[in-house]
Amino acid sequence: MSQSINITSEIGKLKKVMLHRPGREIENLVPEYLDRLLFDDIPYLKDAQKEHDGFANILRENGVEVYYLEELLADSLKNQKVKEEFLLKFLKESNVNSNQIKESLQEYLLSMDTKDMVDILIAGVRKDKIRIAKPSSLLELVDNKYPFYLDPMPNAYFTRDPSTSIGRGLSINHMHTLARGRESLFSKYIYENHDSIEKEETPLWYDEDIPYSLEGGDQLVLSKKVLAIGCSERTSPKAIEILADNLLNDKSGFETVLVLEIPSCRAFMHLDTVFTMVDYDKFTIHPEIEGPLNIYEITKDKDRKLLFKSHKEDLNIVLKRVLKLPAVDLIRCGGGDIIAAAREQWNDGSNTLAIAPGTVITYERNYVTNELLDKNNIKVLTMKSSELSRGRGGPRCMSMPIWRENL
Repeated sequence: MSQSINITSEIGKLKKVMLHRPGREIENLVPEYLDRLLFDDIPYLKDAQKEHDGFANILRENGVEVYYLEELLADSLKNQKVKEEFLLKFLKESNVNSNQIKESLQEYLLSMDTKDMVDILIAGVRKDKIRIAKPSSLLELVDNKYPFYLDPMPNAYFTRDPSTSIGRGLSINHMHTLARGRESLFSKYIYENHDSIEKEETPLWYDEDIPYSLEGGDQLVLSKKVLAIGCSERTSPKAIEILADNLLNDKSGFETVLVLEIPSCRAFMHLDTVFTMVDYDKFTIHPEIEGPLNIYEITKDKDRKLLFKSHKEDLNIVLKRVLKLPAVDLIRCGGGDIIAAAREQWNDGSNTLAIAPGTVITYERNYVTNELLDKNNIKVLTMKSSELSRGRGGPRCMSMPIWRENL
């Protein structure tokens, strides 16, 4: 494995993956600020960690090496100069505008072991943890009642979104919401500074500095030649065009970016909340996107200029065509029953993580969809999710594959 990254499908045998084990950031969720932090409910941390450990164990039992985001980042900040630079950028992206508060936070955080600092950055820094010795502005004196100098990052356990492995390269995504923007900074510093990343062999298809939102839940590597992207609430057309322009070149092997327009709403947050690949010719799908969709295909001509095609087409037809399959099976979340489909979609019934062709990890609670997967000869490995599912993301959302075997 001379390359750092190798993802040429959604279903090739998974060998390496990055996770984040939920931590104290979950306990910094309070009802008053749930909307600000993109949560609908407050998971119970102790059980959420047990469930997440169960997820990691399933992966390890199936031959997957599990890496943790917080450990990779801490390893990437071993150089003191890099650590200080990272912290300054993190504080800037956290909208810390007072110089005195910034200096107090720097002093507090740099006094820690690097791993402890990373954990605290994810957990958030409460105002009662920092003492401003000599206030230099009214901003430092006025109490706006918000309890944090640095917001917690409870969405960090959804490692899929801030960065995406595509082929042998990486897309470091520009997150749609302020609540998640700093997560991409973690990915960037790992890419730039971790010893395991061979940057010369790892192209950067997209960078968080590009001011158009793009998120990993909307990016699915359907084959070594086709990348599917959801044009959604959180992924903009301009970002897709820039990614396609960078990706569709001789070095990547990709020839087509398939854009699927999905409704802009919380229940359909990303493409992978309504559609995932589980085998060579089998896909999970939420019934509401099965019908004719607005489809856009991006390719390049011989002069390397982007070409665009637009049409309305049923998903099964377009998948057969771009993947050159005689037929495809669409396995409906909740079996197509409007109540079961809505309930299991809310708990990520379509958000499966394939760890090999025809083998997937799913949430145990989505039993209707799981039974259908089983009937369609898909091996289903279930995990408990009473608490993790409160964050509105499933096994695919919680995992960032780094290396899969080629099909």
